[in-house]
Order: sequence, then structure tokens, then C-alpha cells
Amino acid sequence: MKKLIFLATVLVACSTYAQVKLEGFVKDSIGTPLELANVIALNQQTQKLDSYGITSADGRYKVDLDKNTSYKIQVSYIGMKTFQKDITTTDQNIYLDFNLENDNSLDEIELIYEMPVTIKGDTIAYNADSFNTGTERKLGDVLKNLPGVEINDDGQIEIEGKVVSKIMVDGKEFFDGDTKLATQNIPSNVVDKVQVLKNYAEVGQLSGVTNNQDNIAINIKLKEGKTNFWFGTVTAGGGYSNQDGLYLFQPKLFYYSPTYSINLITDLNNLGEVAFTRRDYFNFTGGFTNPSQQSGTNINLGSNNLAFLTAQNNRAKNIVSKLAAANFSWSPKKTLDLSGFAIFSNNKTEMQENRFVQYLAPNSVIPDESTESNTVQRSDLGMLKLSAKYKPNGSNQLDYDIMGRLSKESQDQGFFSSINGDVLQAEGSSPYSLNQNLKYYYTLNDSNIFALEVLHLLQDEDPFYNAILANDPTNNDDVDSDPYDNTALSLGLDRDQLSYNLNQNKRVKSNQIDAKIDYWNILNNTSNINVTLGTILSTQKFNSNIFQFLDNNSMFNPTPTLNGGLDDNIIKYNFSDIYLGFHYRLKSGIFTLTPGFSAHAYSAKNTQLGTTVTDNFFRVLPDVNVLMQIKNSEQITLNYAVQTQFTDVSQFAAGLVLNGYSSLFTGNPDLESALSHNVSLNYNSFSMFNFTNVSARLNYNKSIDNIRNQIDQTASNNVIFVNTPFNSPFADESASANGRYQRTFGKITASVNGTFNYSKFNQFFNGIQSVNESFTQTYGSQIRTNFKTAPNVEIAYNHSIQENNNNTFYTKSPSIQLDALILKAFTFKTDFSYNNYSDGVKTLNNFKFWNASLSYRKDADSKLEYEVRATNLFNTKSQSNTNSNNISISATEYFIQPLFVSFRLIYQL
Repeated sequence: MKKLIFLATVLVACSTYAQVKLEGFVKDSIGTPLELANVIALNQQTQKLDSYGITSADGRYKVDLDKNTSYKIQVSYIGMKTFQKDITTTDQNIYLDFNLENDNSLDEIELIYEMPVTIKGDTIAYNADSFNTGTERKLGDVLKNLPGVEINDDGQIEIEGKVVSKIMVDGKEFFDGDTKLATQNIPSNVVDKVQVLKNYAEVGQLSGVTNNQDNIAINIKLKEGKTNFWFGTVTAGGGYSNQDGLYLFQPKLFYYSPTYSINLITDLNNLGEVAFTRRDYFNFTGGFTNPSQQSGTNINLGSNNLAFLTAQNNRAKNIVSKLAAANFSWSPKKTLDLSGFAIFSNNKTEMQENRFVQYLAPNSVIPDESTESNTVQRSDLGMLKLSAKYKPNGSNQLDYDIMGRLSKESQDQGFFSSINGDVLQAEGSSPYSLNQNLKYYYTLNDSNIFALEVLHLLQDEDPFYNAILANDPTNNDDVDSDPYDNTALSLGLDRDQLSYNLNQNKRVKSNQIDAKIDYWNILNNTSNINVTLGTILSTQKFNSNIFQFLDNNSMFNPTPTLNGGLDDNIIKYNFSDIYLGFHYRLKSGIFTLTPGFSAHAYSAKNTQLGTTVTDNFFRVLPDVNVLMQIKNSEQITLNYAVQTQFTDVSQFAAGLVLNGYSSLFTGNPDLESALSHNVSLNYNSFSMFNFTNVSARLNYNKSIDNIRNQIDQTASNNVIFVNTPFNSPFADESASANGRYQRTFGKITASVNGTFNYSKFNQFFNGIQSVNESFTQTYGSQIRTNFKTAPNVEIAYNHSIQENNNNTFYTKSPSIQLDALILKAFTFKTDFSYNNYSDGVKTLNNFKFWNASLSYRKDADSKLEYEVRATNLFNTKSQSNTNSNNISISATEYFIQPLFVSFRLIYQL
């Protein structure tokens, strides 16, 4: 690694030493500075673009050029005649000013090279070929080259510190805007331009009356010849590991025409390359948003999905992944757009981990616990969505969407505990949901706009849980022999069995309507009034029962000795919110102010065991948004909002519920809502002159009457706990701050970032209150080169400090990436990362990863490409992490896939 860092430093130093600067000012014929004018330098010998610059607010430009080289300089600005000049550099910097004339005729200089970046209003258009180096293979590689554009650790696209909410290809939504599927699957060689659409409004009629400063979309313009023609890639390969034979098959086909488009993505592999994770599935909204999400009401319908272990960094002991996805759009006429997608994913994941937990809870005797687990997860996940948009004229628009989800999942876990012995756990679930969304927008005239939005959700979840624990029926009174005996007694289980076969059925049905009507009255060019009338109506039903299979396979319904003997649940929970909102929007100079409030009439009612508990109340929730637009690309946003938070039906369950064999739960029918205050301050700035990208965010939250859990140990010698929720009289607080500074110096881009998170909440363990305070600091730095022909290197270093009460842990993570185009035919890529985890005195664990690939493609137009790829070249067996709170400290060793070597054949259509 030291040699690679040294090589990178030498390359950077040589590049800087071998360059001179061309700088000056661009103005119009009367001397007015021209902001965002383009200055490009075309190498006369290679006839390629060597460098370019964009003028600042005062018309200044700066371009880095090679010494002793002839260039044709081209200066252009929208509405002005393009100017050209030939120059030859020496070893001295050059100062040149340019004055452009208005373009009043058809005679103008022909553009010798397409401008790398053009800016018009809120649209920034990047010419992809101006930034590509030849090693790109997918859209994500192209986007990483663009100034101001980043791909974060979750695979999302970030621009100027904001996450991109929608991605389109030639104006057509790609899988309803899912950015991760786009960045990982669209081939790089079909991308002509990347259009960044800032202040993006889903509905054009509302663009002038709503705050869209955080909305950013991307439109990918295809190269000429890629429309009305199938394109894509087909990848097939195999390989070797010390476990099994490896295989990979990835056909990705796309078709675009002016009236319709088709996208087909298929992926089958056992290389651990998960194309669509379980997390992606549940985070995939399909473009659905709750109409009342800005009303101040936050109702959580809960999630009764299986308690799946999560693969760390998409690594596990073994992963087999299958994906089939299709997306279409069709415009049978100008006023009607039809679209839809279908996604099916099948994953099998094997995980192994060893864990040690040391309990620190006060006034309790909890033994330390060591565990070993082997887990097999299987997921069949499917979703289907159909959409229609009808816009007969500029005053009317009708949208309708329907999306269904259907899945089948299971998790089988072999578990050994130093306290409870061998435990077999099996979980299964086959939930489904149906979402429908209707939106209608009507513009009466220039001053009056109406909008109707209705969302309906129907959801059915049926998780099943089974645990089998060893038992010796002859020693039920000897707690040192069978630690689960005391818990079995509390649960009312039959203890005269060779094993405790514990089971639970659960069923949760949810039915919710979220609807609102908006009216905007545009008073003048600087102000408008928005009145909202909305409602949320929700019904949830929750059933659960615990039972035991005896040794003779008969079923036994136990009666627990704790919780008053209740272990069955039949609950109905009704919630309603009727609200009226009022907001006033005013533009004054650089400020846009949007103060408002919403008045709510709430009703929450749960019925169980013949008793109904009702919570009816009225509340006014204020909010305000302040936007300060300092410059076109520099802004400060302040948001303040008060929210009422409601929980889901499972929290009210009076009967005993199994969250696991060692985690029991009893709900609270008397739970009430919580109130939270949220403040955020955001700063974003991006300069195209020197490509300086700055973003910062401050956030503070204070929650009152928040729902917390009382945790009680079932016996002093075990690690079995009972959780009971209640409204805490103590306020919980959290604060966070993060910032990022990025700057480009010629062929070098450097960035630094920092994140700070502080939280304070109250825990209640065995009747004792304690305050859990945590403070996490993360610092990062990165430097990368942007050479067009030379190898490019990216060096990064992250350092985090995690403090929790009296425990402090440090993580140091250096990494390096290298990609190079060799002899215009070979592409070499490699990456190395190292993680060191310590307590400040000694290293607790460390691990490292090294991956590399080498591919051959005769030239950029070749149909065939051959690639050899190796992952985990150090054959690292496991990775480790440590977590702590004021109850326990845990250390986990997590086993991962070994060294994989694979050969791939890629065919370009």
C-alpha cells in the first residue's frame, strides 16, 4: 500500500509540475462580466479536449495546460458569438481576456468541441465523453467523474450534498426513479449527456407554489443511434473458490424510442454480488409518498417482517443471488403516459458469527454470554407496479398508480449459547401489500390551483416463530443444568419434555387511507396562500398466540404465570386524524419564507379483552421553512416543525408476545402519542469556476412523552428479558452535524468531511432508570486524480470515535483504489482497505480486503470484452465489530466469503 501511495504522490507531483495556467476574464462587448461562460482548450496535436474552465460571477476563468503545447482556445456563452484563438504554451503562465459579441446573425464559428458543461437556469448538462477516461463500464462510473456528483455508501446519487430523488433516461422514468438500479446496470458507453435538474417539481403546475429546493432529478440523454435500437450487455462467467464452483450470468437489455421504452435486467450468481438486496426491496417506494407527510402527523404502522440478520457490507459466508426485473413506458398519445415495472428477487444467504456479551446493568446479576450461530436465510421477493398519467391540457393532470408486493421468507438458525445451550430457531413469513395512489391537479386560472391526493394501503403480515431448546425433565429444579427452566415455568410450558418446542403465530392486518385536498391562491409574483384539508384513517388488527409442541407431536396451549396469565392477543386499533393546514409563502429579495400551521383532531382507540381505551385530543402543530438563496448555486435552508408521533397496534398488545426465545414482550393498552420538535439548518454551495463543493447540516430533535421500553430480567441467572413499553416522563434528545468540503485543483480533487452525532435517552432496566448518552465522531479525507490518459488513484482515510457512557472505541480505515487504461486495450482496477478497531490502549480487532480485476477489450467499439476478477485476495476469513451501551458490551466475529477468482465474458449489443 505504501508503494501505491508513493506512486500516486509522484504522479500528482509530476502532473502539477508539467502544467501552466491560462487565466483571465470573459466579458461582453461593453465590459460586463459573463458568469458561467465556457473556456475549452483543444490540443492541436491530439485533437482532444485537454482542459476546460467555467467563469465565476465576476467573469474570471482559469485553465490548466501542458507546457510547450499548441492549443485552440474556444470561448462560448449562450446568446453570444463563439470566439476562437490559437496559442502555444511555454513554461510561463498566460493571461488573456476575451470580449464576446451578441449573436445577431446566423454566421458564427462552428463549435470545434462540444462544451463539457452547459448551464441554463436550474439545469446543468454534463457531456459524458468530456469526463470519461475509458475505464468506465456502467452509469455509476460516469457519474463519479462529474464535478459535484458523488455516489454514497448506500449506492445513492448525491449532488451538492443532496440525494437525487429521481432518475430518467431520455425523459422516461427508470424503474420509477430508483437510482441504484440505474447506476449499477445502465452501460456507460450509451450515455451522451447527464442533465441535472435542480428544484425539480413532479408536477409542473406546482413548481411556482411549492418549495422544491431539496428536489434534484437526473435525466440521462442517450447517444445518437441508441434510440430505436436494442442495446445493453450480456455477461457470463465462472470461477473457482475453496468452497464451490462459481457462476455468473447477467443479461441487461434496453430499448428506447420516442413512444415507448423497455428495460430488462437479469442477474444470477453465487459470487456474493447482490444486485437487489432485501434492504433495497423494503426501501423501494416505487414513487409512493404519503400525502400527509408534511402535515405534522407521523403514524407508524410498524413492521412485522422477520428479524433477519443483516449482511455486513453485503458480505456473508455464502450468498446466492437471482434477480429478474422489467420496466416499460408507453405513450400511445401525447396526453397519456403508461408505465410499470416488475421485480423478482431470490436470495439465499448463509451467515456465521461468534459473539461475546458482557452485561454491565446495575443492580442485576447477569452472566456473561458467548454465542455461536449458523444462519440460512431464503427470500423470494416480488413487486409489480402499473402507472398511468393523463394530461389533456396544461390545466389538468390525473395520475394513478397501483403496486403490489408479495414475498416468502424464512430464516433457520442453529444457535449455541454458553447460558442456554443449543437452540434451533426457525422463522417464516409470507406477507403481501397493495398500494394505490390517485392524484388530480387542476389549474382554474393564473391565481387558483387545486390538488387532490389519495393513498390507500392494504397490508397483511403473518410471521411465524419456532425455537427448540434442550431440556432434561429430571432436573427442572436445578437452574444450573437447564437455565431455560425458570423461563419455561414463567411461560407455563410443560417441562416434562425432552426439549422445549416453543412456537408463535402472529397476524397483523393494516388498512389505511391517507388523503388531502390542497388549494393555492397566488396573490402576486412573490406570495401565495396554501390551504389543506386532509385526513388519515387507519385500522389495524393484531392476533397472536403462543403454543408448545410436545414430544408426542401434540399441541399444548400454556398459561403463563407472568403477565396475569395472558399469552394470546386479539386487538383492533382504530386511528383517525382530521386536519386543516394553512401556509403563507413570501419571496422577498434572497429570502423565501413559508410559515404555517396545521390543526388536528385526533382519535386513537384500541379494543382488546372486552375493554376499549380511547385517546381523543386536539392539537395545533406549527412549522416554518426559510430559504436564503445567496447565489444561484449557494443557499441556506432553515426548517422547524412539530410532529405528533403515534405507534402501531403491536405496542398495545396486552398478551405476551415472543420477539425471540430470549426476548419476551408485553404491550401497554394505555400508551399515548409523543410530541417531537425538529430543527434543521442546511447550507449548500457549488462553484463551477473552481469546482468547490461545500455542504453542511445541523439537526436537533427533542421528543416528549416518547415511548420507551422497561426491560426486566426474568431470573437472576439467565439472559432472558421482558420488554414493556410506556410513555417516558423524561425527554429524549438527539443532535447531529455533518459537513463536507471538496475542491478541484487541476487534475486533483480533494475533500474532507466530518459527522457528529449525539443522543441522550432514558433506559429502564429492572426498575432502575439510567441515561444512555452516546457521541460519535467521524472524520474523513479523500484525494483522487482526474487524468484522461494516465492511471487514476483515489486515496481515502476515515477515523471514527464512538463514545457511550464510559466506553470509547476508535476505528481507523485507510483505503486506496487504482484504475488504469493500459495500451488502450487493458483496463486494470484494484482496491485495498484496512480496518483497525481499538479502545485507545490496544487493538481489539483488524481486518483487510484487497480486490483486483483485469479486462481486455480491443478498442472502445469492440463487442467483446474478457475479464479476470479476484475478490478478497488476502483470503480474509472474518471481520469484527464491537458495540456498547449502558447495559452491555458486545464483540462479534462475522465470517465472510473467501478468495474468489472468476473469469467473465462481456458482450456489448
